[in-house]
Amino acid sequence: MKIAFTTILPQEGFQRLKGHTLYAPLEEAEVLVSTFDYRVTREMIECAPCLRLITNFGVGFNNIDLDACRERGIRVTNTPQPVIEPTAELAFALMHDVARRTAEFDRKLRAGIAESFGVMNNLSHSLYGKTLGIIGMGRIGQALARRAVASGMRVVYHNRKPLGDEVIRQLGYELKYVSQQELLQTADFVSLNLPYTPEVKHLIGEKELKMMKPTAYIINTARGAHVCEQALVEALKKGEIAGAAMDVYEHEPQITPELLKLDNVVLSPHTGTGTWEGRIAMCENVCDNILAWEKQDFNKMNIVL
Repeated sequence: MKIAFTTILPQEGFQRLKGHTLYAPLEEAEVLVSTFDYRVTREMIECAPCLRLITNFGVGFNNIDLDACRERGIRVTNTPQPVIEPTAELAFALMHDVARRTAEFDRKLRAGIAESFGVMNNLSHSLYGKTLGIIGMGRIGQALARRAVASGMRVVYHNRKPLGDEVIRQLGYELKYVSQQELLQTADFVSLNLPYTPEVKHLIGEKELKMMKPTAYIINTARGAHVCEQALVEALKKGEIAGAAMDVYEHEPQITPELLKLDNVVLSPHTGTGTWEGRIAMCENVCDNILAWEKQDFNKMNIVL
């Protein structure tokens, strides 16, 4: 089997594909391993007459032209399981970072412009006892909630529908389902953990930001288009919310310039899944999808289309 890649990935993650031709030309490939940062366009797909499977290296798949795949009968898979814990880790770290002003203090100390050490200088806010509102209570949201509860936070969430009683029992911690409006109005931290669809573009805009408390923070490790960045900049400048921490951007890889100038914003370069352990696990999940597809064992694939 000939397998093309959009990006060079760790070879140690593909040991089970020995005997197959890796990094084959796209024009000859039956399988394409695509990465979430690479657009798989209709034009690319048309250049691959043998293509029958696209396995995306990541949980999101809005980088792939699904209509073109559907027309050709091309299967599309993703790698949801390995991204759960690394992304939840980063979301929690960003939440901690923006509230405790860690990155801000680091920048100022290095630049020699930090406030002097003192009992009432360099104050920040604690996570303990605060309310985390999670929009999108899938597996990443649940992993983030577990960390928040362990740190003494209360968790409320909004989803397309409430989690079932059995799911909540298995999770082993207390959650409360609320409307999106109630979540925005009451949460001290709002974390976006839902997949992208055109229907949720600018889920957080001017109206939603005005609902939030002036002491609240917003965290986005999902998709940049969930947030209208210009509205976010205005809310931050006016003090309508306390801060923001972002791993994804509306016009990625470009970042709205005003965000780079604000001390109450923490930024990271779309690295939610970016651990060595996570990357190797994602490679192995890609192998799972390819080998299951080769055997036509569709029940063992993470099928998107």
